[in-house]
Amino acid sequence: MSLQPQVEDAAEERSAFFIGADADTVSEEEEEDHHQLILQKANALASENCLKEAIDWFSVAMRYGPVRPEQLSTFVDCILRNFKRKAAGPDTLSGRSQDAGGSCRDNAFDCPNCHSFLGEPVTIACGHTYCKRCLERRLLSKCKLCGDAVSGIEKANVILCGLLDKWFPGELKKSKTLCKVDELCRRKRYQEAISLANDVIQSDPDSAAVARLSRAEAYMALKQYRLALEDTEFCPGSSCSAEALFWKAMVLHEMGQVDESLQVFLHCLAVDEDFPRAKRQVEKILCDLLSPADENVKVGLRETTQNTSPHLRSKTLVSDAEAPPQSPVHRQHQHQVRAASAHHHPDGQEKRGESLERPVLSRAHSLRMNGSNCGEEGLKRVCSAPQLGDQEKASLLKRKLSVSDTEPCVVYSGSSKHKKQGVTKGSKQQAAKAKTRRAVPVDLLDPNDLECALCMRLFYEPVTTPCGHTFCKNCLERCLDHTPQCPLCKESLREYLASRQYMVTTVLDTLIKQYLSQEYTERTKTHLEETRELSDLTKNVPIFVCTMAYPTVPCPLHVFEPRYRLMIRRCMETGTRQFGMCINDPQKGFVDYGCMLIIRSVHFLPDGRSVVDTIGGKRFRVLSRGMKDGYSTADIEHLEDTRVEDSDELQRLQELHDAVYEQARVWFQNLKIRFHNQILQHFGPMPEREADIQATPNGPACCWWLLAVLPIDPRYQLSVLSMTSLKERLVKIQHILTYLQSIPNN
Repeated sequence: MSLQPQVEDAAEERSAFFIGADADTVSEEEEEDHHQLILQKANALASENCLKEAIDWFSVAMRYGPVRPEQLSTFVDCILRNFKRKAAGPDTLSGRSQDAGGSCRDNAFDCPNCHSFLGEPVTIACGHTYCKRCLERRLLSKCKLCGDAVSGIEKANVILCGLLDKWFPGELKKSKTLCKVDELCRRKRYQEAISLANDVIQSDPDSAAVARLSRAEAYMALKQYRLALEDTEFCPGSSCSAEALFWKAMVLHEMGQVDESLQVFLHCLAVDEDFPRAKRQVEKILCDLLSPADENVKVGLRETTQNTSPHLRSKTLVSDAEAPPQSPVHRQHQHQVRAASAHHHPDGQEKRGESLERPVLSRAHSLRMNGSNCGEEGLKRVCSAPQLGDQEKASLLKRKLSVSDTEPCVVYSGSSKHKKQGVTKGSKQQAAKAKTRRAVPVDLLDPNDLECALCMRLFYEPVTTPCGHTFCKNCLERCLDHTPQCPLCKESLREYLASRQYMVTTVLDTLIKQYLSQEYTERTKTHLEETRELSDLTKNVPIFVCTMAYPTVPCPLHVFEPRYRLMIRRCMETGTRQFGMCINDPQKGFVDYGCMLIIRSVHFLPDGRSVVDTIGGKRFRVLSRGMKDGYSTADIEHLEDTRVEDSDELQRLQELHDAVYEQARVWFQNLKIRFHNQILQHFGPMPEREADIQATPNGPACCWWLLAVLPIDPRYQLSVLSMTSLKERLVKIQHILTYLQSIPNN
């Protein structure tokens, strides 16, 4: 159901209230509520792609109170959708990024974001690996391969860094040089950064595009904008096009060309919609453009509401004002001419005053796509906006938000021969890279380089921690059962443990399967054999030594010991989802009889503990005992009730069952309310009477429910659990009920 009508109706009702109320009677809380309601309305309109109306309401909201740039996120998405829809040419949309992504997936040593050599690889939480430069420069907010959020807190992958240094020392050295340029920029040593970038560009054509972008950042900081623009326009056809567009927009914004920079920021987001820094800049620009001219002025509630109620002025929107093609210089010249004419014309002052005093009933700042010489559409405001206070401010806002129809699109505005050659050259280099795949030198391939530091075997399902160390998934989980620290560097992994996202590091997994296929096959065979051994429900069955359990009766467990964490995890991983439950025996370790528990769900707590919801399954008898990794195991045989075939005997058994069931029902109803509620909370209601008392190998469920709730010694309960005669079990329960009912006030 659409949110827009609901929010709109609520906003209209609130507006009507504020119009009829005295300003003195409106509290700050009510004013804030009204402000939030207007923002909800604006966001609802933006989410439904009603761009013009959304701008109108955001403008209203900014007169009631401040609007933070991040609150315009939905608005930016709406603008971007319009930009993409009206943009022309396949380069703007997903065609280029898909091609680049495809070439990256073909080469395991390329960064999925910038498609350059991984250099210092960093594995993020989802298991995919990016170059350190992309993460440090915050060039992505979501993983390009799976869409998961990128935190950017992870450290370089130690194993991968060592492998790349061994296999590709030359390329790693180049990558580190580029990172050094960025480091110099962060330390504001811009001249040194430019000098080092110059050396990279002259000596290494493959890294020239990335080096130019770092140099553009340094040029911009030194206010050498022309040189910065040349660097950003040199590689729009390369794999770093989104970043190139971002820095071009940043340079234009620093130059004061806000409207042009906004267009390029949107183009950057059209190429890469998950470019976080570009989106933040668009939000800030829009927030500035929509804000009132004087941020310290706040109009009274009654006046503001009367002037801005969309319901009252919906029929008086000013029509779109189309301007003839003009260049920025031409527009400036026209403004000067108009000013001079107004000054010298005898009626100029009068006409200008008349223009300012003319009622402006609508000031909706609407944005649309502006045609450009590169076949793509930029951003344009197409209507005036509602009056939010005095008319001079409204006029100022209108001028500040206006964009000419003919401002040139600066996305691909470089027309010089040098720039065009740079674009072509960059495209050719990218195509050549896509065809050439890096191969690991065979003589440098050593399986020992890909061994887990815990089990000393080839990685199986390698998982990389935020501190950059890699282990087999099972090995790491076993270590975290004991302590939430990295086994190698002892860095805290509490947050990593709480998230429980032990995702396989795809690059390492791919390398092992591709280059060590024989070793991987043997490692997989060993793993499957170990798993198959754990899947047998009669041999080496895991035993939880804790409490009594019964068939069909729920048994919730709080698991905190490392050995039982491992046991529960193995039961889940093997797919059996079952383990045995026995009570303790001082001599044997655990008793000779128990009940299998079936895991229904596992809820993990942040510190690694878990709450396991289980229900009783088959009964069993222990044949032999053993140990595995700290927890008990047993070879077992399952127990079943002996079936009664004689019809007369079965009739007598049915009568006994009905009598015991009725006796139990009366006892349960006569319990004190406190005990009655406790039983319901822990074990649920008493099971219904069953038509066929021999339908299951364990007999009627009511017997086991009664055995669980009756206040008797566990050893006596164990003797009943071990019985394979339903008649004997019913007689035992009947004796217990008779005894309990004979006790006064029970």
